[in-house]
Amino acid sequence: MSDSNSDDDYSATVLGSHWFSGPQQTAHQTEQQTAQQTRVEPRDAVPDRVEGSVLRFGPGVTAAVPAPFPVVAEPVVRRRSGEWRRYTLAVVILLAVLAYLAWQRYGPAIDVRGVTVATADPQGPGCDSTADVVAVVRTNGRAGTLTYRWIRSDGTQSEQLTERVPSGRKEARLHLLWTFQGRGTYAAEAKLQLVSPAQRTAATQFTYRCAGTP
Repeated sequence: MSDSNSDDDYSATVLGSHWFSGPQQTAHQTEQQTAQQTRVEPRDAVPDRVEGSVLRFGPGVTAAVPAPFPVVAEPVVRRRSGEWRRYTLAVVILLAVLAYLAWQRYGPAIDVRGVTVATADPQGPGCDSTADVVAVVRTNGRAGTLTYRWIRSDGTQSEQLTERVPSGRKEARLHLLWTFQGRGTYAAEAKLQLVSPAQRTAATQFTYRCAGTP
């Protein structure tokens, strides 16, 4: 029978393996799968650049900009108390000297406390001699200038004179030399007229005597 003969001649066809594993993968997909299987994630990241003391780990991380020059903190110097005392003493001495010089220059001016006038020889001058009239001006010891003139009883007077008095000296001696000649007797008076720093007047009288031989 033809049907039985056709059943005996039947043979099964071997199916390809892709029928069991699904559709065949492309070459690109195979490469990606292989790369994923062989990729190993590192446990610790290794810095790719070192700038000063700042580490940079790959792109996207902005590192701090290091200083263009090294910053060094200056040490604090503590001075001992003995040094401060020495400097303080020097400053005090300097200020005292400056104050003294300022007081000498800009302090109170010379002040007249009194004036007296007398002759060096109380007996008066002899024949054809010179009388030394001395005025003593007492001051407060300050430096300054005395302005004065001499006035004589014979109607003459000196021009305006000056005397510089240094600091620390409390007396100034002013001299008038008056010369006499000839025989006779003359009652003389010498007067000191102080103009500045104060107006004072003092005078003295003496007698010139010269009997001589007629």
